[in-house]
Amino acid sequence: MCGIFGKINIQHSLADQEEQLKNALLTLKHRGPDGGAHWFDHTGRVFLGHRRLSIIDLSAEADQPMHDTNGNVTAFNGEIYNYKELKETLKDKGHHFTTVSDTEVLLKAYAEYGTGFVSYLNGMFSLAIYDQQKQQVVFARDRAGEKPFFYRYDGTSFTFASELKAILADPECENKIDAEALDCYLAFGFVPGEKCIVKGIKKLPPAHLLVLDLITGKISISKYWSLPSYAPSGNSTEELESEFENLLEDAVSKQLVADVPVGVLLSGGIDSSLVTAMAVRASSDVKTFNIRFPGYKQYDETEHARLIAKHFGTHHVELEASEVSVDILPLLAKQYDEPIIDSSMIPTSIVSKLIRQYCTVALGGDGGDELFGGYGHYNRLLWLQQKTRWIPQAIKGPASAMISGLMPVGFKGRNWIQGFGQDLNKGLPLIASYFDKDLRGQLLNGNAGFALINHPVPAEAIRAAGVPKTNDLLQRATRMDFENYLPEDILVKVDRASMLYSLEVRAPFLDHRVIEFAFGKIPSSLKTTATNKKIFLKKICANLLPPEFDRQRKQGFSIPLATWLQQGPWLDFFKETLLDSPDSLFDKNAVAGLFEGQRKGYANSEKLFALVLFELWRKNYGLSL
Repeated sequence: MCGIFGKINIQHSLADQEEQLKNALLTLKHRGPDGGAHWFDHTGRVFLGHRRLSIIDLSAEADQPMHDTNGNVTAFNGEIYNYKELKETLKDKGHHFTTVSDTEVLLKAYAEYGTGFVSYLNGMFSLAIYDQQKQQVVFARDRAGEKPFFYRYDGTSFTFASELKAILADPECENKIDAEALDCYLAFGFVPGEKCIVKGIKKLPPAHLLVLDLITGKISISKYWSLPSYAPSGNSTEELESEFENLLEDAVSKQLVADVPVGVLLSGGIDSSLVTAMAVRASSDVKTFNIRFPGYKQYDETEHARLIAKHFGTHHVELEASEVSVDILPLLAKQYDEPIIDSSMIPTSIVSKLIRQYCTVALGGDGGDELFGGYGHYNRLLWLQQKTRWIPQAIKGPASAMISGLMPVGFKGRNWIQGFGQDLNKGLPLIASYFDKDLRGQLLNGNAGFALINHPVPAEAIRAAGVPKTNDLLQRATRMDFENYLPEDILVKVDRASMLYSLEVRAPFLDHRVIEFAFGKIPSSLKTTATNKKIFLKKICANLLPPEFDRQRKQGFSIPLATWLQQGPWLDFFKETLLDSPDSLFDKNAVAGLFEGQRKGYANSEKLFALVLFELWRKNYGLSL
């Protein structure tokens, strides 16, 4: 796991910017504390930089940027889990290797297959390969979007990085907030797709390839992989269970490979427990880790994790977090340089810091909910569809608008009343809505607010355009979450929190073979119904986990933020940031209304967190509308 940064100028040498570029690369040191290097091509127009966290082949021969005999050079962030098998295939085709790293395999695969090499990769990655013979630079990002890739291109100068902060360090960057992206952030908690919170910067979406032609200056972007359509295999449930076990076992086995200590993040839930079960098949020395927060029993999963660890005989470590100080927020605002509305970034960062004391690589259960229907809103959507099927859409829409309009912001069930107005035969309600259009307008009144509310494509329209086209409501919801919530919230949260402490987190459920199996072969009826969820994985659990394991439990990784905002340092800090600051972006009357609603017991804590994190981030990087 590493950090990459580079800059390419189509016309001019960058040699006079070397110190500036090296300083930008240094902003990613936390992603690669084991070393850093950079490289210029002979014209000075191409700069590639790399920060290394040594995982596979710890020798200096595996350092990057890495060259091959064909004149190709790469800077690569991630892991290629099938590199050993791919290496043998390439050897049979006449390629020779001088290291035991996955990076060299990457270069040889490109030499053999050209831009089609990405289809042969099983892993998580964002990468750049400079092909000096063809005078092109090839960029790619993994299928699920585990590893980030930001870029800025003005037609002459192309800058890219693993994290936004490295690009923001470039004086050429405008440092202005993109109004459309901010609208999305406030509406559903993240900035989707290729959009970025900073004007002029974009993200390469998951499963995409970008080629920059250094002769013409043109870029081409293509998608090299998509979720498969559901196609019944005709296999029995038992046959599907066997196939899945084999897939997950192989995925876990591949992801346990490293030349540094590896552990498993064990919460005691279904996903992490299944990863643990597969890990002990592949290794006799499995280390598992669990964390608890003293004083908050409702968030304590110790006994569940302990049950799994004892059953499988792992070397189990129970970690205890100290009292969480509000001082963590400025640190996270700086690290999450494209902010997301997810306060669970706090415990995720604490876990990462504690586990890094014991290992460099950790396997987690991310992806299981999106693949197999684990979120509670899937149940409720199906229930809502069943109960309201007889009501004409012409009645549901106006009724929903009228009733929700009478409810105060943060009132429990308000989002579901708004969702009631959606046509569930083809649409998808935004249940995890944070600020509706009216509230966004109140928060950003004045010129900035006018520009935001009246930009050509509001957040609701952007989201509606991305809803998958399928008649199956559950397929629609899970695919939407896989393509949006997973890469833009869950995986961002894990990547930034773990890499802040130089910890590599791997996700066996996001092996593309497991993904294709889940979406292509498992029917909705084996995932979620109106009264049950994660049905297929629960069947797997019955075969693999101890009988006393609680398969119905669903414990999200969260914190008692609402309790912290009742009084004390958290409430004081939030008010100081949003109400006392003279240059706050958000309207103080609208913000004060959110605080008052929170005092009355409404669910505004995550909304207030969203505004605080954004303001801390904006001021840290000096951005404005």
